[in-house]
Amino acid sequence: MKIGEIAKLAGVSPSTVSRVFNHHASISDEVREKVLAIAREHAYHPRLTAKQRNVVIITPYSSMYPPQCCVEMILMALTGELPKRGFRLEILPHDNLERLASMQFCAAAAIGAEPEDFRNWSNEQNVPLIMIDRDMETHSPDVYVVRPDVAMGVELALDKLTASGRKRIGCIIHGKPGTSNADLRAEAIRKYMKKKNLPEMIHFGDDQEYLEIIGKLLRRKIDALFCPGGSGGILAAYALSLFGKQIPEDVALIASEQTFFSRYGIPPQTTISPDYTELASAVADVIESRINGEPVKRKTVLPYVLIERESV
Repeated sequence: MKIGEIAKLAGVSPSTVSRVFNHHASISDEVREKVLAIAREHAYHPRLTAKQRNVVIITPYSSMYPPQCCVEMILMALTGELPKRGFRLEILPHDNLERLASMQFCAAAAIGAEPEDFRNWSNEQNVPLIMIDRDMETHSPDVYVVRPDVAMGVELALDKLTASGRKRIGCIIHGKPGTSNADLRAEAIRKYMKKKNLPEMIHFGDDQEYLEIIGKLLRRKIDALFCPGGSGGILAAYALSLFGKQIPEDVALIASEQTFFSRYGIPPQTTISPDYTELASAVADVIESRINGEPVKRKTVLPYVLIERESV
């Protein structure tokens, strides 16, 4: 199918169809939705022009958003990788998504966003959206996933703790069930504990709850803590110090890597981390493949790495 055929079916001119695919602000919502619906019905994907190199990076709008540090590390990797490939970046906070209708861009990448917010992406846009660090079913023809292997990261951390002789491992997952990657982490931890016949001591919590949770875990005689997500490593170290516990002598600790803090803890913290450079490269690969009209995998799952320091 060609643009002229879509124009005929939509009852508009070919130039109007072209304007829809190029995000011109002069197009009404009614015409835009009609043209995109016809394109979807006939499995038509406009070839992205190599001249259009703007990529919108959608970020959380609140600095208190739980995975903020992870967002910053992903953003740094993207701002390093995408310009090297000739892309121009525009940062758009999540609470300004309505601006997308008047912007010209060849792709968007959403960091730390909830999949439910983009269920209708292909009804509104005709360019690829890459969901970063989230898992979701990608029924939409224009939505792709690039994420680290959460289960692998959990196993790396727990293997390290059990290899050091720790058998009573408390786990504090940053966030609430049903948000972020909290459920994926909880499921992986439960499977690991069951496989190793270890007690299951899993809690969900935000920044304000770590002290109380760690108090409860210490009463259960934990000898290790695994704190994935958020700023769990810093919070756990502070809480343990208030209870007079030494790391790693009394309680070993593994958390998620925070580039600016983990290595400077006392002691420096063992962490798990996605390869952020590889993640940014995978995002760029998806965009370039769509521009070149090449097949694109719906999901790209990348390995975690274990950064060994002195907290275990």
